[in-house]
Amino acid sequence: MRKYLNQIALILTVLTWISLSAGPAAAQGAQQSSQQPTYTMAEYNSFQACQAEKDPQAKATCLDDYMTKYPNSTLNKYVGPLYVQVCSQYGQAKQYPKAIACADHVVSLGDKADVTTRLQAIQVRVQSFSASFDPKAADANTQLTQERDAASAAAKLLPSLPKPENITDAQFAEQKKPAAAFFYGAVGMADFQLKDYAGAIEADKAVLANTPNDAVTEYRLGLAYLGMNPAQSLDGFWALARAVDLKITDADKVKDYLRKTIINYEQPNCDSLVDGQLSELLQLAANAPERPATYTIPAAADLLKVAQASTIVTVLSDLSGGDKAKMTWLAICGAEFPEVVGKIIDVQKSDAYVDFMVYFGATQEDVEAATTANMDVKVWTAAQPANAASGITPQPDVVRLQKDDPIRFAGTLASYDPSPFLLHWDKVKVDPTIIPDKGAPAKHAAPRKPAAKPGI
Repeated sequence: MRKYLNQIALILTVLTWISLSAGPAAAQGAQQSSQQPTYTMAEYNSFQACQAEKDPQAKATCLDDYMTKYPNSTLNKYVGPLYVQVCSQYGQAKQYPKAIACADHVVSLGDKADVTTRLQAIQVRVQSFSASFDPKAADANTQLTQERDAASAAAKLLPSLPKPENITDAQFAEQKKPAAAFFYGAVGMADFQLKDYAGAIEADKAVLANTPNDAVTEYRLGLAYLGMNPAQSLDGFWALARAVDLKITDADKVKDYLRKTIINYEQPNCDSLVDGQLSELLQLAANAPERPATYTIPAAADLLKVAQASTIVTVLSDLSGGDKAKMTWLAICGAEFPEVVGKIIDVQKSDAYVDFMVYFGATQEDVEAATTANMDVKVWTAAQPANAASGITPQPDVVRLQKDDPIRFAGTLASYDPSPFLLHWDKVKVDPTIIPDKGAPAKHAAPRKPAAKPGI
C-alpha cells in the first residue's frame, strides 16, 4: 500500500493556501485596529499560549482546553490549523496512531474547522495510515473501513474548497486534480483490501479521470476487475496491459503475470499462441484507456466448444482463411487426432526422420486427383533423447512408404502455414498395417473411415 501511495503526489499544494501562522497575525491586527474587539484579551493570550507550545501532546491538550473554555470565540477558526500542526508532528515522528486519532478529531470538529483544514487533516491521516497499516491486525477491516470513509469524505469535500482570487476556475480545477487522485486512490486501496472490488473499480476510475497516466492505478484497476465474481477478465487484461504500457515498476513481472492470467482464462493447448495475443493487447491498450467493445479473447469454454465440433475436414476448411482461423487454431493447436488418412505427395528423408508431404481431402476423388500437399507429417525413424522424453517411438519401417502411397496415422497438431497452406504434425505414429512389408509392392488404396475428431 505504501509503495502505491508513493506514486501519487503526497504534497497537496492545493491545500496550503491558508498559512498556519496567518491566524495569530490576523487576530492581532484585528485587535489593534478595532474599536470593539471580537474577542477578549484573555482569549487571545490563551490562544497565543497554545500556538507557542512546542510539544504536540501539550499543544493538543491546550487546544482542547481552549475550545472547551471558549466554545464561541471568533479565534476558533484558527484552532483547526494548529491541530493540523499537531497531527503533522505526530506523523513526522512516526507516531502514526496518534496522527490518525488527531486527524479524526479535527474532522469531528465539523464546521468549526474550515474545508482546507479538514482536508489537510485527512491528508495526514491517509499518509499515516499508508505508512503503518498492518493487514494482519485483528481489527484490520475496521481500520480499512474507517480509512475508506475518511478518504471518501475528503474527496466529496474537495469541490467545496474555496478558490483563491488570483486564478481562474479552470486553473483551480486543474490544480485540484492531484488531491482528488490522492483521496480516491486511498478509497480504492481500502476497498480492494476489503474485497469490495466494485467500490475499488469506481474509485480507481475516479483516480484515472484526474491522472490518466497513473500506471499503478491501472494495475490496481486490473486486479479489481479480475477479483470480481464473476471476474471481468477482459477489462482486467486491458487495465494490466495499460499498466505495462505506462511503464509501471517491475513491468516485466506484470507482463508475465498478465500472460499467465490469459493462459489460465483460455487454457489453450499451445501456450505460445498467447504471446501473439499479448503483443496485440499491449499495442491496442497503449492507445486506448478503455477497452473497445469489439475487442475480445475467447474463454476456455469457447475454445472447448470449437474443439469438440472440429474434425480434420472442418480444421482444414477453417484454417484456410477468414475470421474463424484464429479461433480454430487456438482451439485445436496441440490437439491429438487418433486417425488421419491421406495420400503421400512427396517424401523427404533424413538420417533421423522422414517428412511425408501428404494431402487430405474430403472425398476419395479429391485425394486421388491431388498433386499438392496440405499436410507435413514428420515421422521419426531413429531414437532421439528429446523424443524419448516425449514418449515417441521411432518407426524405421516407414521409409518403405513412397510417393502416391496411402498413409494413416495418429498425431498432434503442431503448427500451420497459412499461405501456401500446410498443416504440420508432431508426435506421429503411423498405422503399421499401412506400411508395405519389406520387398512387397506398395499399397495404393487406403481404407476410408470417417474423419477423426481430436482427442479432447
